[in-house]
Amino acid sequence: MATKATKPSSKGKTARKKTLIIVESPSKAKTIGKYLGSSYKVVASVGHVRDLPKSKLGINIENDFEPEYIAIRGKGDLIKELKKEAKQAQKIYLATDPDREGEAISWHLAYLLGIDPASDCRIVFNEITKDTIKNAVKNRSTQNGCVQILHCCFNVSGKLTVYYTSFINFLFCNQYL
Repeated sequence: MATKATKPSSKGKTARKKTLIIVESPSKAKTIGKYLGSSYKVVASVGHVRDLPKSKLGINIENDFEPEYIAIRGKGDLIKELKKEAKQAQKIYLATDPDREGEAISWHLAYLLGIDPASDCRIVFNEITKDTIKNAVKNRSTQNGCVQILHCCFNVSGKLTVYYTSFINFLFCNQYL
């Protein structure tokens, strides 16, 4: 993540921008924030922030089956707050869980916040101890593109299966009633 310039404060001193770390859980954010200190701001995404819409197919079948993700209902204010924090941050690191869902959340956050997924924006850890967290920050990595592709395929294929199965069921069941 590129370093951003700092703005002078009203007292003429240079305001020091913090490194933003986004985790999934508010309790993790609080604990990790204590471990890393005042030069970091740790916030929570509180799980997924985007998904395919429930009210329509949400897949552009005429454009290579491109998914049309939308913000999850009730997450609009959180997304605005994350974008605001990201603009104020010197660096942004994504520290969601190291599983398929965590990788998907990181991918969606990177998209929403304009983070290059090929940058060293990903922090991975399997336990929340001071040493583990500090080591994870030092040993950042890129996002796992394979997991993100699998998650996207899972969402798209699941949505298409449900949509077309319901459609076929509607045609055949209503024809013989």
